[in-house]
Amino acid sequence: MPGVTHWQSPYMHAYFPALNSYPSLLGDMLADGINCLGFTWASSPACTELESLVMDWLGQMIGLPPEFLHRTPGSLGGGVIQTTASESTFVCLLAGRTEAIKRFQTMFPDIEDAEINSRLVGYCSDQAHSSVEKAGLIGLVKLRYIESDENLSLRGDKLREAIKKDRENGLVPFFLCATLGTTGACAFDNLQELGPICQEEQMWLHVDAAYAGSAFVCPEFRKWMKGIEFADSIAFNPSKWLMVHFDCTAMWVKNTRSLHRTFNVEPLYLQHENTGLAIDYMHWQVPLSKRFRALKLWFVLRNYGVSGLQKMIRENVRMAQKFEAFIRSDPRFEIPAARHMGMVVFRLKGENSMTEKLLKKLNSSGKMHAVPASLKGQYVIRFTLTSPRTTVQDITRDWALIRSTASDVLESYGIVSTKKRVPLKEIKEKNESFGTSLLLANIGPNSPMSPKIVDGSFAALFDNNDVVMDFSKKLRVMQKDIHTNCRSILRDMPEEMVHKHARSIAIWGPKIPPAVATRSRVRGMLMSGKQYSLDSRIDIAQAVTDEGDQEVLEMAGVNGKEGQKQAIPEGDDEEIATTTILQPHQTQTIREMIRQLDVNLEEGNDDEDQIKDAFGEFYKLFDDFGIIDKNSFNNINKWQRSKTPVKT
Repeated sequence: MPGVTHWQSPYMHAYFPALNSYPSLLGDMLADGINCLGFTWASSPACTELESLVMDWLGQMIGLPPEFLHRTPGSLGGGVIQTTASESTFVCLLAGRTEAIKRFQTMFPDIEDAEINSRLVGYCSDQAHSSVEKAGLIGLVKLRYIESDENLSLRGDKLREAIKKDRENGLVPFFLCATLGTTGACAFDNLQELGPICQEEQMWLHVDAAYAGSAFVCPEFRKWMKGIEFADSIAFNPSKWLMVHFDCTAMWVKNTRSLHRTFNVEPLYLQHENTGLAIDYMHWQVPLSKRFRALKLWFVLRNYGVSGLQKMIRENVRMAQKFEAFIRSDPRFEIPAARHMGMVVFRLKGENSMTEKLLKKLNSSGKMHAVPASLKGQYVIRFTLTSPRTTVQDITRDWALIRSTASDVLESYGIVSTKKRVPLKEIKEKNESFGTSLLLANIGPNSPMSPKIVDGSFAALFDNNDVVMDFSKKLRVMQKDIHTNCRSILRDMPEEMVHKHARSIAIWGPKIPPAVATRSRVRGMLMSGKQYSLDSRIDIAQAVTDEGDQEVLEMAGVNGKEGQKQAIPEGDDEEIATTTILQPHQTQTIREMIRQLDVNLEEGNDDEDQIKDAFGEFYKLFDDFGIIDKNSFNNINKWQRSKTPVKT
């Protein structure tokens, strides 16, 4: 749609997720139809009761301490659904300010609220969200940014230094916003160090986990919550990563009386018979009224369940790990901050302007969307998994776009790849284990059913080095004899049926899925001078195009044992690679025929007759296996019939 940013697209990697789901939509449609305003319990009891219920469910799902839940006997805490995490930060800052002013006035009753407010100072990391700064501006309090460590985490020693300095200047520390999952790099502040300091200094500790909080439904990610028992409030957005559409922010406080003291306005027309006994959410927020947001959250939790939401989050994290591996495979890029959850930050090595230009070109292409961040003066690109529909193919497609665009950017800066294609002759000189082997492929420039001589490594055929070398020697002798003693065969064949030498790649190993083969366009093979082991493993082969682009083929665990199927992927400049599979009994038959030919030659029989007979057997065998079609080779058929004695 023109003018619309498609946030649900698998190619949307900007900001943070803003997921959606049909249960969420249905719940909101029902809430819109009911259209109740839940400012007090009496205005809509179901709206208030369901919100209290789902907030307890959600708190238990992420492992919150019991004092944050409505259901805990004697607890003063509870949860509420706010519109955004920014509003939650503002609400908690105001609650912390109220507590600080009240505490200060008990010691100095003659001091006015405004004077105390002018001395209040709050703290946050230099990686905190901009909403913390906005909350300070609206709350008319000073806000101090504290430098994070090398892992972009706020630590206790830095907080102590800042508090000591401000107290010496006559200021009153009252509030700290710690972040679990920063906007720039999804870094985590150290709650175990910050929490005890806030308790000592009687400061309100608010935890902003807007993005990462959803991931805490998975137990393996709750390690970042260590120290949450020191917090006075915590908030995160189910509207980001829990399949609930915007707006929906879950916020819990340990003591709801602080909110009441901050927002309690109770005219006669808002009072009811259960005032003071039931929850009135108008005292927990800035606006008076609230929508029935709990209904869509309830629909999602009942539809997907804990296990369904965990599965979705883990899959997003797995995709992010896949993309991180792509980045690390290219030496032109670097990852300046550790990957956490479903977000990866990366940049081109070198000047910030190069990465900035790369991002602008990517976004202007309209094929993907990402946003930048600044980490310790480094310009980085934030790549976030924002859609549950994203697949490995989508990530691979985005990575290919990033690589090709990066090549254009680097070329504009005069930085070009120095890797060149290595001629086959030079490869053979550097690596004796690299040779020319006769492999069977179901692809050919002239006849799709013809055998070909291709360039490749036969090291993956056998586990034993001696067997490999012996097979290579016999194959070369046989090939030489065919060319010297059977020239009449090639001379009688039409020129178009004689295959030219073609650059291609042939690997013998386990079966390669057709989906993988069809995605590979192989135009050549570049092997380094490194000596490859002959233990049936091929570490890596790089297919290099004429323009210098490089494709990496990962081939691990190639097993050449006799019981396995063998695959021969091939491709040329314009065609997509396909795969021919030889069954184990077929390869065994070929080995037996070659072995018998070797025995016959050693017995002193006529070499030319033996080779011609072997050729005839191979010719018939390949036709039986469906590798070639004998009807396509008229000259060979005529030659064979002329050599066959006529029975009388």
